[in-house]
Amino acid sequence: MPPRPHRRSVAVVGTGGIVSSSHLPALRAHADRVELVAAVDVDPGRLDAFRELAGGEVAGYGSMDDMLDAVRPDLVVVGTPPSLHREQTTAALKAGAWVLCEKPLCLSLAEYDAIAAAEESSGAYASVVFQHRYGSGAVHARELIVGGELGTPLVAHCQTTWHRDAAYYAVPWRGRWAFEGGGPTMGHGIHQYDLLLHLLGPWAEVRAMAARLVHDTESEDVSTALVRFRNGALATVVNSVLSPDEVSRIRVDCADGTIELTHLYGHRNDDWVYTPAPHVAPERAEAWRTPAADVPSSHTAQLGALLDAQDHGVRPPGSGPDARATLEFAAALYKAAFTGLPVLAGEIAPSDPFYQAMHGDHPHWAPKERA
Repeated sequence: MPPRPHRRSVAVVGTGGIVSSSHLPALRAHADRVELVAAVDVDPGRLDAFRELAGGEVAGYGSMDDMLDAVRPDLVVVGTPPSLHREQTTAALKAGAWVLCEKPLCLSLAEYDAIAAAEESSGAYASVVFQHRYGSGAVHARELIVGGELGTPLVAHCQTTWHRDAAYYAVPWRGRWAFEGGGPTMGHGIHQYDLLLHLLGPWAEVRAMAARLVHDTESEDVSTALVRFRNGALATVVNSVLSPDEVSRIRVDCADGTIELTHLYGHRNDDWVYTPAPHVAPERAEAWRTPAADVPSSHTAQLGALLDAQDHGVRPPGSGPDARATLEFAAALYKAAFTGLPVLAGEIAPSDPFYQAMHGDHPHWAPKERA
C-alpha cells in the first residue's frame, strides 16, 4: 500500500454552531490526516471563541480573501449561511483548494453550474455535506438494493417532519429565498431525500405542493411531493418544520423485503430494520442484517471519504452530477408546487426561471396578519 500523503492543511469559513459541533470533531477524528490551520469569521468574538475551542495554532482572519492569500489551504470547510456558499466555494476552488460545504451547496442550479465551471478550470472539487449517505447502514442498504438482493423497488416514503419555532426564524436570513433558497425543502428535508435518491437512483418525474401555514416567512414551511423514479418505483416525500413529534424516516418496499430507517439527526446500524416478504427464506433474510462494524452517519464519515478521494486525486462522493441531481430534485419540487404541473428530470434548462431561483417567478407570500 502506498504511503499516505502528508497531513493536509484545512481552513474553516464560518465558525458558528455546525462548524463547532460537527466539523471540528470530524477534523479531530482525522487528526492523523489533516491539520486545522486557519479560521474565518466576520464576528471577532465568535472567531476568538472558536480558536480557543480548537486549540493549537489556528490563525484567525476576518475575510476569506485574506485567509486564502496567507494560508493557501488544501481543503476549505464552508459553514456560513447558504447565500454565501457559491461565492466562497468558487473562491476556494480558484485558489486550488478542495471544498467541503454545508448543505445546500448553493441556492440554484445556475449557481451550481457556476461552481462546476470553477471546478473544471481549477482541477479541484467541491463536495456538499450529505452525511447520511456515509453511515454503514446506508452503505449496506444501497448495496442490497442496487445488487437486487431485495427484489425490485416498488414503493417508498421519505419523511422529514421536524419542528422549528418563531425564535428559529427570527434569524434574519432564515426563511428568505435570497438567503436560504427556500424553507424545509432546501434546509431540512434535503438530507433525507438525498439519501432516498442515493438508495433508489435517478428520479424521473415530480408532482408537488408547498405552503406557508404557520411561520412569517417568504418561503414554505411544509412541502409534499409524489415522485416517480426511473426504475418505476413510486415515492412520497414530506418536508415539514411544523411537526411536534419530530422524526426522520425512509421506507422502501421492494418485491422481496422492506427496508425502514427511523432516526432524527443521524443513524446507526440498529436504526435500520429489514422485513422479509412471506416467500423469503429466513436464512436469506438473516443475511440482510447490517454488518457488525457500526459506522454512524456523520461529518466524520463523509470527511474520511473526501480525504480518500483527495489522496487518490479523484472526484469525491457528494459532488458533481451526483450532488446536482439532488439540487435539481429540489428545484423540480418547487416548480411542480408553484405551477401545479408535473416536472420531468432534465426539464429545468437555463431559460427556465426555476433554474435561476428555487421560487422561479412565484411571488412571495404576503406577511401574515398578527392578532
